Amino acid sequence: MTQLSVNMNVAALLRNRRGHPWPDVVGLGRLALEAGAAGLTVHPRPDARHTTAGDVRALRDLIASEFPDRELNLEGYPEARFLALVAEVRPAQVTLVPDAPDQATSDHGWAFRDQADFLREVVAELKPLGGRVALFADAEPGEMGAAAAIGADRVELYTGPYGACHGDPVGATRELQRLEVAAKAARDCGLGVNAGHDLTVPGTRALLTRVPQIDEVSIGHALFCDALRFGMAETVARYLAACASEGAARAG
Repeated sequence: MTQLSVNMNVAALLRNRRGHPWPDVVGLGRLALEAGAAGLTVHPRPDARHTTAGDVRALRDLIASEFPDRELNLEGYPEARFLALVAEVRPAQVTLVPDAPDQATSDHGWAFRDQADFLREVVAELKPLGGRVALFADAEPGEMGAAAAIGADRVELYTGPYGACHGDPVGATRELQRLEVAAKAARDCGLGVNAGHDLTVPGTRALLTRVPQIDEVSIGHALFCDALRFGMAETVARYLAACASEGAARAG
């Protein structure tokens, strides 16, 4: 079954708007893990507008002490402070994204050929720390060989264009086909495949039915929107059901 990692940035963003200790990022992370999420994702940006280095450490401690079979996925642009935090925390997975410091959210993948030397050096630095290294990628099958040559373990396919097709079934089908071809190309190159951005429950179900090769989805915004209505435990259960719906397709 495709694994679900819950992105905690939305909870931290809400907390930071008022400077109070609520919503409790660690408490909500605990609820997500108790409900069956395979891990938590955090993307501490340089301006600390949502998750901070302190949140990363607290969530690392939560997983280590209470959920040792779950994973912490640490996302970020590989600048010096981020790499130092990775070396300190030793997450199970590091996802490198090409975000500018003032970027609102991740909205494109790496240009693997143009940035190959830079990324190869960073990946070589991260590999001895013991975690997987994933690279954020557009759904371009021709780029997967270049990503594999850099030395990454996985790519995370950017699903924003697919998520933007809500209410547009023709566009959604087109984007699903792009993701399917890119995922197959990544697998053919020996890469694992993650996916994330703007994935709703029905969108996740449709994606994983069409592209069962995906190892992990990382979901934050849409999941927290649903949690306002259904609560965290029920929302995680709904996403887990969507992740499980592709099991027959994967087995076949």
